Amino acid sequence: MRRLRAMIVKEIWAVLRDPKTRIVLIVPPFLQLFIFAFATTLDVKNAELAVLDRSGGRTAVELVQRIEGSPNIHRVRRLASEADLADAIDDQHVIAALVIPEGFDRDVAAGRPAGVGLVLDGRRSNAAQILAGYVQQIAADLGGELKPQVTKVAGSSEVTAWYNPALDYIWFTLPSLIAIIVSVAGLAITSQTVARERELGTFDQLMVSPLRVHEILMGKMVPPLLVGTLNGTLYMVAARVVFGVPFTGSLLLFYLSLLVYMLALIGVGMLVSAASQTQQQAFLGSFLATTPLILLSGYASPIDNMPGWLQIVTYADPARYFLVIVQGLFLKAMPASAVFGQLWPLALIACLTLTAAAWLFRARME
Repeated sequence: MRRLRAMIVKEIWAVLRDPKTRIVLIVPPFLQLFIFAFATTLDVKNAELAVLDRSGGRTAVELVQRIEGSPNIHRVRRLASEADLADAIDDQHVIAALVIPEGFDRDVAAGRPAGVGLVLDGRRSNAAQILAGYVQQIAADLGGELKPQVTKVAGSSEVTAWYNPALDYIWFTLPSLIAIIVSVAGLAITSQTVARERELGTFDQLMVSPLRVHEILMGKMVPPLLVGTLNGTLYMVAARVVFGVPFTGSLLLFYLSLLVYMLALIGVGMLVSAASQTQQQAFLGSFLATTPLILLSGYASPIDNMPGWLQIVTYADPARYFLVIVQGLFLKAMPASAVFGQLWPLALIACLTLTAAAWLFRARME
């Protein structure tokens, strides 16, 4: 224990004394937290919409005014012709253009079905479809008020959003960012450990020291484990206090899952570090490991949308499991049985990566 304690203290001081490592510890995680929290959102706000009103009647004006009053619409651009509509879409001045035909008000007054057209910018397909949903909802609300008897006959439906009643996208983003940013910081720190020893010329001293291989590895695992736990705690507090995201689950399960997740990441980082000769190689290797870890986790796009063979690959991604755990603990008080259902594959990945890292480290020492 004396040797192990000395190794842990030595590694902690090595991390704190290195200016580059200190910067990696402090600046990027907080920048990523606040930038990603506001930038990675699928909500469409402050959008510009064009309107080509060929009717000019009272109902058409009412529809346009309601669209202008929507909190998601920043500006409504009035158009005079189809050429103006084409230019507005082509030049990306607007995401969508609403076309109200000439007979729109006559059809409404006569009780006939009245429709409008909506032209979307396919280059921004996701935002355009979301904006189209806003416009369709506004038009449907107006139609329901104009013909309440039709609405009454057709019936009504009540939509309830579980776990996120306001459908606030940041409630999904912030818990997910805990998994993503912790992984970035954890891999960046761990990947530098052995490479730093080689670059500074102290790796040979470790080889002739009385320390055993497992003691060296355990000593190098403690600093990134502490940093990951600290970052996870700070992000969880920031999500609740600064952004108002509720945490409804168990803190004990959260820290247990974070510990196992960090061990899996440390195993990957140690593999990269043991295979690298310089810190620059280790940095590039950690970046190479971080990119697929994020993309295959389900954070950027749902795993169900990926090809079948790629979905199989995601089972080797530790972020896939921790992402489910952290979202469940934040938003829906995930029970222990469900947490352990995601935790055992994470523990298996941790065992495999740490074992592989120990084997490679021992092979590079010989």
